[in-house]
Amino acid sequence: MSANILLLEDDQLFNETLQDFLEEEGYTLSYALDPYSALDLAYEKNFDLYLFDVNLPYESGFDLLKKLRESGDTTPTIFITSRDDKRSLRDGFESGADDYLKKPIDLDELLLRIEAILRRLVRSDRVAIGKYILDTRESQLYLDSQIVEIPKKVITLLMLFVSAQGEIVLLDEIKDRLWATGEEASDGSLRVYIAQLKKLFPNSIDNIRGVGYSFSIPSERS
Repeated sequence: MSANILLLEDDQLFNETLQDFLEEEGYTLSYALDPYSALDLAYEKNFDLYLFDVNLPYESGFDLLKKLRESGDTTPTIFITSRDDKRSLRDGFESGADDYLKKPIDLDELLLRIEAILRRLVRSDRVAIGKYILDTRESQLYLDSQIVEIPKKVITLLMLFVSAQGEIVLLDEIKDRLWATGEEASDGSLRVYIAQLKKLFPNSIDNIRGVGYSFSIPSERS
């Protein structure tokens, strides 16, 4: 699977090991040994995935990702770290991480996690969903070039479903995406959002009770 990955790891030997392994698997690698160089690379080109160490010179990988997220960068990110405390795990996800691997890592496990995240990427800014068009950059749904007025959380939920490409999206993942840290997730509100999507896509959503939802994209445009 071809994808562009930005690797940030200050241990040069480990950095080279990861480069060699991932390039052999068909990925295109750009690499950095410090967060400032990684930030420059992130601004210069688009990546499909960030692979960041946490303990770095100058600032942590957490701080770097926060800067990128604040600038509007939504590139999926996996942290690799020797930290194993719950506080660090929480900090990693709160900074915007998608996954977290503890050192020493198993390279085959890393590959599986990378593949899982990349399968969920929406690679087009405009996605046809039946007779609708979803603009993932503007977070808008269109019907015949007119904006469909639905709440922001409903759009976010739809984008999550589309990016899952038919796979089950777990309830915890949905709640983490729809409600910010510190907000209380609401099962009642989630049912309302699902109902709103079902009005637009009546045969596309399956409820796997107690687990999550899956979404199949309708092919007909009429």
